[in-house]
Amino acid sequence: MLDIVLYEPEIPPNTGNIIRLCANTGFRLHLIEPLGFELDDKRLRRAGLDYSEFQDLQIHRDWAGYLSSVNPINVYALSTKGTINYSSINYQPNDTLLFGPETRGLPEHIRNSIGADNILRLPMQASSRSLNLSNTVAIVAYEAWKKIDFAGSI
Repeated sequence: MLDIVLYEPEIPPNTGNIIRLCANTGFRLHLIEPLGFELDDKRLRRAGLDYSEFQDLQIHRDWAGYLSSVNPINVYALSTKGTINYSSINYQPNDTLLFGPETRGLPEHIRNSIGADNILRLPMQASSRSLNLSNTVAIVAYEAWKKIDFAGSI
């Protein structure tokens, strides 16, 4: 399955929703520190999570730590600065989908290390703000899962 990576997530309910999403898709969830909350935050638990949904969650001290422990082949990052439509990618099992913090997005040095061809964009109206992080992750995750024929689904 694919990896969902949240780089320095800030808002507990978003992460809670994404934990549930990963539990339902079979995707692995990785959080890059620092986190803007504690994992036992009541706002995180308010998403209705149970302990089994945390079993595949991995936390990494930094982006380099994630890269060295997972060694991904393809990393696709979502950014308003991206030029490639997220739905045009031929996702593969074990690809990484990277999402930045809610209030500031991915830092430039991370985007530069990934390369412009792997910085994806979710289409939206020119005058609108970005979608909520958990909504964006859900849209992209299901597109990626569709591209691998919903592997593991019932």
